[in-house]
Amino acid sequence: MAPKQQTVTVAGRKLKLTNLDKVLYPKAGTTKAEVIEYFQTIAPVMLPHVRRRAVTRKRWPDGPGTATDPKDAFFRKNLEDSAPSWVPRLGLQHSDHVNTYPLAEDEAVLAWFGQVAALELHVPQWRFDAAVTPFIPQDQDGEPPVAERRNPDRLVLDLDPGPGTDVTDCAQVARWCRELLDDIGLPSVPVTSGSKGIHLYAALDGSYTSNQVSEVAKELARSLEADHPKNVVSQMKKTARKGKVFIDWSQNNANKTTVAPYSLRGRPQPWVAAPRTWEELEDPDLGQLTFHEVLERVAEGTDPLADFGRYTDPSDADSPAMAESVPKKTEQKTTDIEDALTKYRSMRDAAKTPEPVPDDSPAAREGDPIFVIQEHHATALHYDTRLERDGVLVSWAVPKGPPLEVGGQGLAVQTEDHPIEYAEFEGTIPKDEYGGGEVSIWDSGTVEIEKWEDKKVVFVLHGQPEGGLGGKPRRYALVQTDDKGKDWLIRLMKDQPKQTTVPETQEKTSTHTKSSSRKPKNKPKSEPAPLPDPLPSPMLATMGTAKDLRGEDWIFEAKWDGYRILSAVHHPTGEDNAGTVELRSRNGKDYTTVFPELSELADLAPPDTVLDGEVVALNSAHRPDFGLLQRRGRLTKKREIDRAAERIPVHYMVFDVLHTAEHGDLTDRPYTERRQILRELVTSGKQVQVPEDLGDELDHAMEVSEELKLEGILAKRAQSTYRAGKRSDDWIKIKHDNHADVVIIGWRQGKGGRAKTFGSLLLAIENDDGDLTYAGRVGTGFSDAELTEIRQQLEKITRKTPPVDDVAREDAGDATWVTPKLHAEVKHSGITRDNRLRHPAWSKLRD
Repeated sequence: MAPKQQTVTVAGRKLKLTNLDKVLYPKAGTTKAEVIEYFQTIAPVMLPHVRRRAVTRKRWPDGPGTATDPKDAFFRKNLEDSAPSWVPRLGLQHSDHVNTYPLAEDEAVLAWFGQVAALELHVPQWRFDAAVTPFIPQDQDGEPPVAERRNPDRLVLDLDPGPGTDVTDCAQVARWCRELLDDIGLPSVPVTSGSKGIHLYAALDGSYTSNQVSEVAKELARSLEADHPKNVVSQMKKTARKGKVFIDWSQNNANKTTVAPYSLRGRPQPWVAAPRTWEELEDPDLGQLTFHEVLERVAEGTDPLADFGRYTDPSDADSPAMAESVPKKTEQKTTDIEDALTKYRSMRDAAKTPEPVPDDSPAAREGDPIFVIQEHHATALHYDTRLERDGVLVSWAVPKGPPLEVGGQGLAVQTEDHPIEYAEFEGTIPKDEYGGGEVSIWDSGTVEIEKWEDKKVVFVLHGQPEGGLGGKPRRYALVQTDDKGKDWLIRLMKDQPKQTTVPETQEKTSTHTKSSSRKPKNKPKSEPAPLPDPLPSPMLATMGTAKDLRGEDWIFEAKWDGYRILSAVHHPTGEDNAGTVELRSRNGKDYTTVFPELSELADLAPPDTVLDGEVVALNSAHRPDFGLLQRRGRLTKKREIDRAAERIPVHYMVFDVLHTAEHGDLTDRPYTERRQILRELVTSGKQVQVPEDLGDELDHAMEVSEELKLEGILAKRAQSTYRAGKRSDDWIKIKHDNHADVVIIGWRQGKGGRAKTFGSLLLAIENDDGDLTYAGRVGTGFSDAELTEIRQQLEKITRKTPPVDDVAREDAGDATWVTPKLHAEVKHSGITRDNRLRHPAWSKLRD
């Protein structure tokens, strides 16, 4: 039995230890003394991964407890006032304050962490600037200096099993991740997290920023999701994770942390974030390891992270250098044009492959430079993207093909230069030859090189009318992401060339390099662009919070609580020379006659204009009232509509323009440009308004929204295009309360005053695949009128069986099931671990 209190010397530092016999892990009987001993024993292999990093501690003063009786924990960023004066520390500037973090530089600090029951140590992927000396109060006077962040020295992917999956499913996804990371020269090491999943670490050499690393990790996750949609999800939504493994790429953000390798976890068992070998991940009985098992492994010399990148202090001549993460690669490209195809020839035998293998050095070619993108079905499908420069085709292999959505990006690996003749090559490369597989031309044409630097290439591709690029010019940037010149990102830039059209009389040709030299001409301004028929579906926003706003490229608008309506102004047809207005809801329902007062739009906007906005009804306090709007929206008889229009007039809040006679289709234009055209084109009237946006400051926008008693704001990327009919995270709804869009799947019988209506509604949430999952029940927040009206609607759509299969047994006992047709919105205080809404309250029935 360990003594309850003693003073020890660790790494030359005196530390008072108390309550050493206190049991922190009841199920295993693990005491505080054993926790401190673990930290001391594991220090040699753990410290290299936490040194010089800002350590956030998760503390359990009474231990984590058991699964049935968990104990409270709290995160601690700022260093405790009670910390020993010998603990080294540094300050870090956050947006509006400075935090002082302890530095785990030696065994003494780890021992103190154990003393205060800081079981979990969370650290970022970056380290503090080595040029700043850590502050130690007992050795120095003053305050801790504020240090800068280094670039990250590792990339992390967190594989989190969703409901219905476990750590073995994570192991399979880890193997898929490993293949992609290996392809870009980043060998990885798995770490069973000590909780449920697996972390993957890949060492970096510090050449790239956190934002760059995050983008690479995000693209990796999305690539895996595209390849394995039934097994992998890269979205943050918990409702999308059922039966899938979530790849959390966001922990590469400079503000995020990951539990450190070899840290204990606050679970019922004293599990550890344990580095593992790839062979271990093949074990069908793979599980988490306890600290006893980890100590045994280390004692036997098993440390899969032993050769991983370590901290280098430039002031310490004996300090080991940080291991290079990216293997050295031989230089592939030469600057001498006479030798530009040497590597290409060395990899091919002209007698065995149908590819062009010229004997002569490349010669200059007259005319505009060309490009070709070839779909290549080799070991893995990829798209070879080749640009003409200095007599050769400079080439990149793009696994997912060039992105076609503005702001989209993907991985690209530079390969050897190819001869110009390759631009017309299609055929089968023999299986045993380099690049064996089918090659076909996906698109080709001319290329405008706007910038060609060592690490960045900006260019515009002019492809074929029916080519893979969609028949319109596309501006891309290729950005190098390593110092060897092989790994790149390809991005479809936000600033795109204007859409042009090819005259119908122009003769088409199948010769790739010739047909692409055509220059499409714009339509004469005298020909107004006709209205789209039918009207497009509106672009939809995703529900989110302030944390989902990445970057600074955001403009904020008021979120109106009404009906989403697209409007079109048609040319005059009658003798009064008056234009007509068409109003359509998001699902195509015609509201033209339901809201006759909005016909004034014909006097405020020119013909052939398509607008997007929200129709609202205002209450006596001049605030949007969805209930009033629903009363208007349900009317069908002209006499009732005319009478209601006088008592409850509606207003059309216009926030976007999709088409004009002068500009034609505007959906490919950036949001800010569309807003400028809208302000110049449409004037406000009595029932139609073009509200000003709320600026580019989130806090200000939220304050204004609250003052106006609106339900929230809409955040829109300044350069986002309009993606008709698509839900996009370029538009994010942020509400003052937590809200959820739900589908009603049944009701439970009411009692007392609710005996004739219902006691509660059973709810489901639709995931990204269109599947419904049970989300709990709501029984509060209804008015008497709503109780009666909703029950009447539900009576018409009853069914015998539940529409989802995961309804909690206690909720299904006396349920009456309905066909999931009615959509609604509820307020809630969060999501539980089993994906149920916490404390839901009724908000409204949706259109």
